[in-house]
Amino acid sequence: MSVTVFPVRLLLVSFFMLLGWPFAFAASLGRSDYAIEPHSWWMRFIDVCLRVIMRAMWFCGGFHWIKVKGERATPTEVPILTAAPHSSYFDAIPVTMIMCSILTKLESRSIPVWGTLISYIRPVYVFRSDQDSRRKTVEEIKRRAQSGGEWPQIMIFPEGTCTNRSGIILFKAGAFIPGLPVQPVVLRYPNKLDTISWTWQGPGAFKILWLTLCQFHNPMEIEYLPIYTPSPEEKENPALFATNVRKIMAKALELPLVDLSFDDREISLSQGPLRIRDCSSLLEFHQRVCRLRRVELRAGRTGEVLEEQARRARKLQGDGLSLEAFAQFLNLPVTDALTQIHSLFDQHGDGQIDVRLYVIALSTVHRPLKSMETLKLAFKMYENEENGYVQREDLAAIFEIMLGVKKVELSGLFKSLGGPDTAKITHDELHHFIEQHPFFVQDYLDFENHPRSQPKSNGHSKDD
Repeated sequence: MSVTVFPVRLLLVSFFMLLGWPFAFAASLGRSDYAIEPHSWWMRFIDVCLRVIMRAMWFCGGFHWIKVKGERATPTEVPILTAAPHSSYFDAIPVTMIMCSILTKLESRSIPVWGTLISYIRPVYVFRSDQDSRRKTVEEIKRRAQSGGEWPQIMIFPEGTCTNRSGIILFKAGAFIPGLPVQPVVLRYPNKLDTISWTWQGPGAFKILWLTLCQFHNPMEIEYLPIYTPSPEEKENPALFATNVRKIMAKALELPLVDLSFDDREISLSQGPLRIRDCSSLLEFHQRVCRLRRVELRAGRTGEVLEEQARRARKLQGDGLSLEAFAQFLNLPVTDALTQIHSLFDQHGDGQIDVRLYVIALSTVHRPLKSMETLKLAFKMYENEENGYVQREDLAAIFEIMLGVKKVELSGLFKSLGGPDTAKITHDELHHFIEQHPFFVQDYLDFENHPRSQPKSNGHSKDD
């Protein structure tokens, strides 16, 4: 297939894409991004031509017939279509079939040929370099959704990323903030060999294209579910609205709900000698932190903010902070989300927390691939000013947060060090030791549910 069918298909797909470009280019000339023009006869002609050309392109790519279930609502009935699961760039097929708008990053506008085709469908551009991008995107969605069908329908993939279709992850709230009826759209690729999924750690874009074009036939199903009209409570709470729509779509797909989001992926995939051992508590913390909408941690200033918080936390020297003092430390109002986070670190149940543990957890979930930087930050908060030592019990508390485990015991570590004072250690000593021992956690730490405590088979632990 690679030496016979693939080059022919690739040539035909490229031909139809180039054939559609002049139509899209002509329709986009002199057009405003913020106003819609009346549909003239020639615009309707271009629209029909592009739909035919795009369908021919997908046909040449092996999508010979596409099964469509249900009936799509009109833009006046439903301005927003919510599609899931989002698993591939082939999810553009339903978009080109109805020529609806989408959300896309501004950089896609400059892609040769394909960028012009994207511009034709009047997308909502996301300015990732703009700190107010999220607010502006939501405002644009609301403006179009409330136009009474004047603008094309917007198809939004609320998961915000591609998955492998084994479950439905958490939805982002953007599609649900306007509080207007939505129509859920579920996508299925019932092929035996999955060459479609384009995920975080999977094959690259070209390999996906190559494998898919090598398949004789690529079946696809698009199902339009009944219109979902939000209740008054859902209109006031977009998160509740998103959750209920997500449940309906998961039921139609017969897939489980997975309480993870795009932002959780690096926590689950952390690597290195201090990789997270148990993600559950840190994922819960991360989801609650996200509800605070900490803008400064989303604007490329994560390191600066954490350093500043660590400097202030060091001055407290472990003094307990009440909920009100914690809110003042973060310069935030007391809310339910903040109260929940405070309770996570209330280890003794006395309403007081050591804010240093919060800073370590925050660094861990925002920089899960940089665990050594988190360790260095933790030492800055705990070390003795005169000699740079951190006490044994403090180091155990640091590891408990960073690894997501309980009851860390360091006797194995300090026994191996064998220094004159085995109750404390400097950052440089620990950093050097970890570099020399790539299986540091497995070999020198003890904690609840440690891999060494698991049953072994054929001389290997389950953690292997």
